[in-house]
Amino acid sequence: MDAFDAGAGSLLRQPKAVWATAGASVVAFMGIGLVDPILPSIAQGLDATASQVSLLFTSYFLITAVAMLVTGFVSSRIGGRKTLLLGLAFVVVFAGLAGTSNSVAELVGFRAGWGLGNALFVSTALAVIVGAAAGGSAAAILLYESALGLGMACGPLLGALLGDANWRYPFFGTAFLMAVGFLCITVFLKEQPRPARKTSLLDPLKALGHGGLASAAASAFFYNYTFFTVLAFTPFVLNMTPYKSGAVFFAWGVLLAVFSVLVAPRLQRRFGSLKVLGGSLVLLAVDVLALGYGSHAVAIVCTILSGAFIGVNNTVYTELALGVSDAPRPVASAGYNFVRWFAAAAAPYFAPKIEEWSDIHMPFVVAAVTAVLGALVVVVRRNALTNEAEELESKHATEDSVAVFVN
Repeated sequence: MDAFDAGAGSLLRQPKAVWATAGASVVAFMGIGLVDPILPSIAQGLDATASQVSLLFTSYFLITAVAMLVTGFVSSRIGGRKTLLLGLAFVVVFAGLAGTSNSVAELVGFRAGWGLGNALFVSTALAVIVGAAAGGSAAAILLYESALGLGMACGPLLGALLGDANWRYPFFGTAFLMAVGFLCITVFLKEQPRPARKTSLLDPLKALGHGGLASAAASAFFYNYTFFTVLAFTPFVLNMTPYKSGAVFFAWGVLLAVFSVLVAPRLQRRFGSLKVLGGSLVLLAVDVLALGYGSHAVAIVCTILSGAFIGVNNTVYTELALGVSDAPRPVASAGYNFVRWFAAAAAPYFAPKIEEWSDIHMPFVVAAVTAVLGALVVVVRRNALTNEAEELESKHATEDSVAVFVN
């Protein structure tokens, strides 16, 4: 039985602390896609090129990747509640400062600080929700995944609604919403028990010495390059108003949420995780090729459709990485995310550069190739990704502490 089936009955019967953390999680994930529909507006407002503005994603995810080595170290020492509040405080400050930027360099720098805050928050939120939730970990995971999907869907919509008036307003809006989340967690969430063992800075890197986890991380690295080529570069290709672009990425986010929470678990039960992942990656490669070479209408349809494949991939990668290693789940999570977020930082930088060196189609050719490479890693390393996961399944099924993944 998957998380949705197991947890649906108790999903709504949660303490206020859980709803406060889940609500803040929605806003945190909104920050990832918030700038999508306003990237052209930012470029125009700050007299910047597409490659310069795309650094908003690069700085954000580069800091997020490095911070994955730090978050476990911090939370195991000061506790989950204080880590959440520290992360929220960073986001409030740097999102607000981003709205005051007068140059691309300032905006990119403030987005880096925002990324640090978001890493501290999202790397701790799921563990806190699991610790405080009623109905067991299945309901808690479902609630967290629902918050992720809702945030990814609503981020572009909020960015469009506020950004149509001025590109600065979405940043101020995010700062305000995260300040509300800060107050809610302060009031409703009590301090959670700290781990019995403190996490060192090197533990996530040591965990990558496990062949199964390293394989999952390597495949996810290639996949994330494709994912964030779609997210960060497509707005320039579509070249639409913030409202229209926001609507496209809202539909994209809805498909991502539905396929992540509802469709992926059912496909896994029927076909198996590795077959589903390999097939979804190949279909994503075909989709981004059609996006790059098709008409404007085809590009819109393929952008929205990519949300379905991305949603499936996110769910399967999370379960693979959680189940394949004998490392504690928070440590395995940090190591896995450390690797894959580097691709999320690279794609927004290289996609516009590749266009400058060649043409508008080539960034999507590269993205299709990386999706296929991700599938090849799954095929070549299928024994490491399957056998060891099966051996550890019964062990992990009894664990209540769950690691965080930014799908």
